[in-house]
Amino acid sequence: MPQENNQAPKLHVVYHQIDADEAGQRLDNFLLRWFAQVPKSRVYKAIRGGEVRVNKGRANAMYKLLEGDDIRIPPLGERALQMEGALVAKHWLDSVERGVLYEDADFMIINKPSGLAVHGGSGLKYGLIEVLRQLRPEARRLELVHRLDRDTSGCIMIAKKNSALRHLHALLRDRKLTKRYHALVFGKWPRAQRLVDAPLKKFALASGERIVRVNEEGQKAKTEFATLNRYPGLTLVEAKPITGRTHQIRVHAAHLGHCLLGDDKYAHEAAQELAASVGLKRLFLHAASLELVAPSGKSLTVSAPYDQELNEVLERCVSRI
Repeated sequence: MPQENNQAPKLHVVYHQIDADEAGQRLDNFLLRWFAQVPKSRVYKAIRGGEVRVNKGRANAMYKLLEGDDIRIPPLGERALQMEGALVAKHWLDSVERGVLYEDADFMIINKPSGLAVHGGSGLKYGLIEVLRQLRPEARRLELVHRLDRDTSGCIMIAKKNSALRHLHALLRDRKLTKRYHALVFGKWPRAQRLVDAPLKKFALASGERIVRVNEEGQKAKTEFATLNRYPGLTLVEAKPITGRTHQIRVHAAHLGHCLLGDDKYAHEAAQELAASVGLKRLFLHAASLELVAPSGKSLTVSAPYDQELNEVLERCVSRI
């Protein structure tokens, strides 16, 4: 029988029956979502070793699940239990609850606060998913449709059903979903600069830090920019990513000499000093809106308001004029 809340399971064997919404996905993908906080290697080891059973027998990782299949799901370590039991701070619960921009039976759109990661792990006890699981314990499946960096605020989609997740992933893959971001950048953005077409490649520094740079050997990356407002030494721009590469907006803007304010990875010293002068203590990058056709067939345009800090920073920018 399925457990009531499809989070990382407690440390005992769980028997789960596949329903119509779960059918059609591969066994490994199903388990990787179930054990979101467990290393992939451990999940595959459990499949190969027969710890996972489908209809009482061994199954290949690529087996396509059928409605009615009974799966034996083993306990795979303390980490999942620790993540599930993490006590979420009340201010994050309140902030995320206030930040619900849209919700139906299929998915949610949240105005994610800056400073909250999308999920726990890598030293973090919890993230947005864990917060939502405490706010919506009746929701058996909650899956990130896409990601935002920890310091980025704004619109993020959370699927409640596998069918909704597939629908929304298809929109992203086919570029039928429009994301618009607002960013405060250093300098005077040229009005004629509308499209940045520059490939991006990930690099690891000697310190172990990972960064992204424009590089001809990298992946294709395109971002459309438009000027929203100008301030002394600063420009508020709208960025519409055509592709979805890591740090794409931040690196494309910095590549043109207009790094984002509050960017501790790609901003130069002059930009950091300017950020301090307007009281900015976070990355000024906000996922401002989403346009899409929901799994229900409804056309949606959802916008996320700025938080108090960003509003206050812009007020200080106006006062500099």
